[in-house]
Amino acid sequence: MSIIHVLNDETINKIAAGEVVERPANVVKELVENAIDAGADSITVEIKDGGIGFIRVTDNGAGISAEDIPKAFLRHATSKIDSIDDLNTIRSMGFRGEALSSIAAVAQVELMTKVRDEIIGQFYAIEGSKEVERKEIGVPGGTTIIIRNLFFNTPARLKFLKSASTEGSYVGEVMHHLALANPSVSIKFINGGSVRFHTSGSGDVKELIYRLFGKESAEAVIPMNNETAGIKISGFLGKPEIARNTRNFENYFLNGRYVKNDIVSKALEDGYKEYMMQHKFPFCVMYIEMDPKNADINVHPGKLQVRFKDEELVSDVVSSAVSSTLRVKEMIPETVFEKPAEEELPAPNTEPFEQERKQVQWKENSIDINRILGKTVPGKEPYPETPVNTETKNVIKRSDAIIVNTAVQMEMFEDRLLSTEAVSEYEIVGQIFDTFWLFTYKDKLLMMDQHAAHEKVKYERLVAQMKNKSVAKQMLAPAIVITLSPSELATVKEYIDNFKEIGYEIDEFGGFDISLRAVPMDLYGKEPKELFLDILDELSEGRVSGIPEVINAKLASMACKAAVKGNMSMSEPEVKELLKELLTLDNPYNCPHGRPTIITMTRTEIEKRFKRIV
Repeated sequence: MSIIHVLNDETINKIAAGEVVERPANVVKELVENAIDAGADSITVEIKDGGIGFIRVTDNGAGISAEDIPKAFLRHATSKIDSIDDLNTIRSMGFRGEALSSIAAVAQVELMTKVRDEIIGQFYAIEGSKEVERKEIGVPGGTTIIIRNLFFNTPARLKFLKSASTEGSYVGEVMHHLALANPSVSIKFINGGSVRFHTSGSGDVKELIYRLFGKESAEAVIPMNNETAGIKISGFLGKPEIARNTRNFENYFLNGRYVKNDIVSKALEDGYKEYMMQHKFPFCVMYIEMDPKNADINVHPGKLQVRFKDEELVSDVVSSAVSSTLRVKEMIPETVFEKPAEEELPAPNTEPFEQERKQVQWKENSIDINRILGKTVPGKEPYPETPVNTETKNVIKRSDAIIVNTAVQMEMFEDRLLSTEAVSEYEIVGQIFDTFWLFTYKDKLLMMDQHAAHEKVKYERLVAQMKNKSVAKQMLAPAIVITLSPSELATVKEYIDNFKEIGYEIDEFGGFDISLRAVPMDLYGKEPKELFLDILDELSEGRVSGIPEVINAKLASMACKAAVKGNMSMSEPEVKELLKELLTLDNPYNCPHGRPTIITMTRTEIEKRFKRIV
């Protein structure tokens, strides 16, 4: 009895589809790349239900002739290559001839297209690889493809998709990459009826950064242009001040294609090494151009991974181009404070939304974009900048202290060093290295790490406030508008209730923008945008799950980034208040991450070190 079977075409097509189409984001990527290969310079992508229920891609490209339409949906049918030799010089985005056939195998597809020189267009419908309808229609030049009910005939695949919001964020990430890879193509992305972004197609990469990542990022990038050994590197590098906690903002492109490669990533980070803090990663939009013969992009059907013929050369060129670009620019952040006109500031304790809307309107104004891009408009003055709060205070006031019910404190020695009685007898010797405070108490020397102690106090204070539903918040006037990536926006939505519990007030502001209207009172005075993005980066890097208390504790721990750091000034009264509040905690001896807050040395030990006693 034979046990080897020849699979039928339907099964083969569904298996092949699994290699190319994992989720809606893959469908969008393949269709947009097809539009670019067709010469389109204007593309609109619209999705609903995260792309699971509906995807529409419209372009003004060359269109598909009537006789080629059925062939376009056959496996391994492509207009990009004729033979294996063509793979060595491939410049098009697609070439495997699998995209349309794979999509049609697992979705309901409608195609409307017209070749530019023809009078009448064509309509073609196909479901599960089976032709449903074909007719002539009147349509403009170019192609529109509609994808409905992805995985309608493969329910096992459908159940592995995430929520519509999460799948939509994946599509948004792909659209960001496609827009960055094609600055000369005008791309509009619509999600759930809302326009998330619309690029101009001007070819100006800095303007593109402005539209996708916001004003602050556009103002903090450095142009790069280098060519060595036949490898051209161009684009923009972010200054260290906009570095992030994840590699998600390392955007690099090979011959117009967004790729991921460990060699390039490491070379990029090596070039930043002397400018970047540990565990921080650069922002960049970097274009690599090289002979296609020296790179293999046919590693995986998704064409995201790439292999290089000479990895060492690529590494050296990228690292050198990055470091030489950064060395030319003085890496000292510039801060400019301007006094805003009084009429532009909202009245105290009023709703800042309308004021915030006005500010966003001038941010989107083309004159402001021109100013950021280093261009001038005759007879026009730039709009005023958003005022910056320069006051920073970390004083822990007695009135703000939250007394936590304590059990009997652990005894470090026969006398408890951290007790109300003991602390009242502390003599402050002073501070060393702008970080450690020295005290004497009887025959002991104590050293306190001001950051670890302050972090512990802020952590316990936040946890107690959340438990008691009494988190105090500070309204921001004006509110801060932050441009997020699609995945960051999805993370904010996922944890929005937890953010509210620790004192944040956040509104969606259209596109990928959010409005930060309030921050926890304990965090006020720190740079609110930077702190919020740090928390968001950590949430995005490793998803937090569990009961609300677990999630809130994680958020509180991350929020304690706002604690006084080493090398930050504290006065003696502030240190005394810190010690007093430290005494109210169950465990005053360790910060939330386990580091000691205080260490001690006896007089006897010191005298032994100086050989005064044996």
